[in-house]
Formats: sequence, C-alpha cells, structure tokens
Amino acid sequence: MTKLELLTTSEMAEADRLSMVAGVSGMALMERAGTAVADCAAALAPEGRGVVVLCGPGNNGGDGFIAARVLRERGLPVRLHLLGEAGRLRGDAAEAARRWAGPIEPCSALELEPAGLVVDGLFGAGLSRDLDGEARALVELVNCWRKTTGYPVVAIDVPSGLDGDTGAVRGAAIVAQATVTFFRFKPGHLLLPGRTLCGEPRLVDIGTPQSVLSSIRPQAFADAPELWRACLPQPGVSGHKYSRGHALVLSGGAWTTGAARLSARAALRVGAGLVTVASPREALAVNAAQLTAIMLTPCDSAAELASILLDARKNTFIMGPGAGVGKATMDLVLEALRSDPPDRALVLDADALTSFQDDPGVLRNAIKRAGKSVVLTPHEGEFARLFNSEGRLLESSREPSEENETLFHSKLERARRAAQESGATLILKGPDTVIASPDGRAAISFDAPPWLATAGSGDVLAGFVGGLLAQGMPVFEAACAAVWIHGACARAIGPGLIAEDLAEATPGVLRGLYR
Repeated sequence: MTKLELLTTSEMAEADRLSMVAGVSGMALMERAGTAVADCAAALAPEGRGVVVLCGPGNNGGDGFIAARVLRERGLPVRLHLLGEAGRLRGDAAEAARRWAGPIEPCSALELEPAGLVVDGLFGAGLSRDLDGEARALVELVNCWRKTTGYPVVAIDVPSGLDGDTGAVRGAAIVAQATVTFFRFKPGHLLLPGRTLCGEPRLVDIGTPQSVLSSIRPQAFADAPELWRACLPQPGVSGHKYSRGHALVLSGGAWTTGAARLSARAALRVGAGLVTVASPREALAVNAAQLTAIMLTPCDSAAELASILLDARKNTFIMGPGAGVGKATMDLVLEALRSDPPDRALVLDADALTSFQDDPGVLRNAIKRAGKSVVLTPHEGEFARLFNSEGRLLESSREPSEENETLFHSKLERARRAAQESGATLILKGPDTVIASPDGRAAISFDAPPWLATAGSGDVLAGFVGGLLAQGMPVFEAACAAVWIHGACARAIGPGLIAEDLAEATPGVLRGLYR
C-alpha cells in the first residue's frame, strides 16, 4: 500500500469539490469510477450468468448506472434495480441514469436467482443513519443469496450499510467479495468490522488531482513502511553499542519474569545497543538463568529505581509486562516519569497501565509534568479501565460501568482523544491496531495476521517500541514501525506462532526494510 493517506467521508467530499475547482468535472469522475467498477465486475462475473446492479438514490447509485452501462456495452446481460424513484435523482447521478439505455426496475421486482454477480451501489461511505425498512431487507437478501450460492458481490466505495469513517455496521451491511473505492481509502476500509466486509479492497485512480491533499492535509494514515522508513535507525560503520541506546526493562516477581524477558529480547533484536532488566532480588536468580546478552540489575523499590535512573545513558524504560498491579508499580512508574533526563522515553504497558485504574488522572498529570516521550500500549480491556467510550480519561473507578463500554465511537477517534487526554502516544491494540499521537496524527494497522493473538505477543511489541526509541527514532514513527514490524514477524512465522518466535524473526524483517 503506497497511498498512505486515509480520507474521512467529509475529506473525500472536499477532494471531489477541489477536483471540480481544478477543472475536473464531477461527471468525468463518475464515468471513471463506474468504469473501474465494471472492470472489476467483469473479471469476477461467472460465465453464462447475468449481472444485477443495485443503485441507490445518491452518487453511489450514479456510479452503479455507469457500471451497468459499461457492462452491457461489453456484452454482459445486466438488470438494473433502483431504490427509490428515477425522477428524484439529482446532479451527476441523474445524468448517469439518463446515459443508461436499459430499463430501470424497482427493487421490489428484484430476482437474484438467475444472477451470477451483484454490483452493490445502494449506499456509499457517508451513510448517516442505520438501514431499515426496504433498504435493510435488500441488504439481507443479497447477503443470503451470496452465502447460499457463493457468487460474488462487488461493492462501490464501501459495502452498503458500512460507515466509511468508523468501520461500523449501520443496522446491516453487505458482505462483499471485492470493494472498489477511489483516490484514497477511508478509515472504515481498515477498521473492523469494515475490513472483513470489504473483501478485497481495490483502490482506483479516477483523475482526482494529487494536489488536493495539500489543502485537505489528512492526519490519518495506513501503517506501512513508507510512513516511517526515513526515520528507521540504521547502524552505521562507525557506530557502536553505546550509540544505539540503552533500554531498561522492569521485571516482575519470581513467578512473572517471562513477560519482561520477552520485552527485553525484542528491544535487543530490534537494534538497541544495550538492554538491562531491573529485577526484584527475589527474581534475580530466575532472570539470570535465562539472560545472556541482556544485563541484570537489582531493583526492589522506587528509591532503588531512582538510583538506577541516575545513569542518563539508560535512555528508554519499558514498564508493565508482568510487573504486578498495585501501588508498588504505580510508585515505580511515577518515579520514572519524574526522573532525569527529561528526554528519557517511557513505554507503559499492561500492569503499568492497570495500576492507575482507580485514578487515571494521576498518570495523565504525571505524563504532562514530565514532558517525556511516553507510549501507552493498551488492549481494549486496559483502555476501558483508563478511558470512557469516547477516549476521555475516567474520573474514578466508581463511574457507571456502561461508561467503560465501547459504543458506536470510531476506534480511530477514541485513540486520538485518549492520546490528547493523556499527553502520550497511544497504541490501541487489536486486529485493527490504531497508533495515535497527541498532535492528532494517527495510523491504522491493516494486515496483522490473526495468529498474533497469543500470550506474550503484547510484551514483545512493547520491547520493539522501546528498542526503536532507544535508538532515537521519533516517538510516533517508532510506535508505527514497531506495530508494523510486529505484524511482519508474525507473517514470516505463520500459524503456530508463539511469542518467543517474534524476536527471532526480526533480523529477516529488518533485512528487508534496510534493503
């Protein structure tokens, strides 16, 4: 994916407006869009069976009229059904309908059994309400036909019923085999459940000038190497281990040391020059038996940690994996935040987050006072303990439980709000991980494999983030790169992956990036 920018539905509407200001007519854009849909449909249509094109009342339906006309011109049998009345079409959609020479049938006359492919042009990405009535019944009918017959559905822009900004289903949504969209993807193409409904997403250039992006200035991106490769640390011939940073990792007690070691090994593998595990004395022997290139130092209290952090060369600190939930971990996090130097980066994961669930404001205030680069890496459960459904910090643990529920809010916007509220870069983990910066920039991971959902995987991700930060990579870019490398390692290993495998796959992934 080389076109990184993601456009909201309002930003895409602005791109269309700016295109017309630049002299590209709306009808020219619609002709190219409809032709691209016809190209996709023709390639997927089973031989000897017809095509049904479903058109809605807006420009999405206009694209459908163009696609139907082009398919018929190519010799495919096409039936077109319109949701609504042709006389109520306006603008370019009305002109597209005028250029269609075939009959316009009502959706009440729809018969899918003879068809081998459906083109879904009912509703586009800007759908503002849940589908109901005839529209919902149409969507459910198409989904039933697709499931029963196995024949394909090609969606225009987004599957009807899918919110293009959030990836959420508005009442009901088409399940497509392929989705043809234009100029740039939208967040809903990458966020779940939208990503699973789009089938194979196809991005088509329809003549929108690239220059419109400088006016729109999008702040959401697909997480791909092109986004951060220029900032990726690359060892030089004159470098040495001290020039590649020193990551410190906090260990838990004797029975929970594995998570910290996973983080530490990941930090070393991704390029940190030195890594040290700060371990309670009760766990020193357990950690020492497992560590070789990674160093070890005793740490039993916040006061002892303060002494360790006097060494400014330890420029990144990873806290939380297996650390234990409670006041002791809180005190260690707060000590790390107030320690010098101010440019020491912190990665707070797992127990380092949950320890603040009774008063998340303490963590937010400490982060803002410290002025450090801080990365928070919650999964949805940890996120709900700190933030409400809109990404705002909870006032206390006694708020109503429904405030913690994930409602119809975009995961992208929840992560952005949480980053702004906390003052930290946020990695909201999941199959559609979102990375958000307090400055409003955000990226969505779109290709992580499902076998990443395994014990210890998140500890490795925290280590990747810390290892990149130790080498001086800017915080947002480091978080994005770590998420992508995490997924690439999993893809390289494949099914059967366990967390220990991820660090071992890192050299091959880095080799490809350095090339």
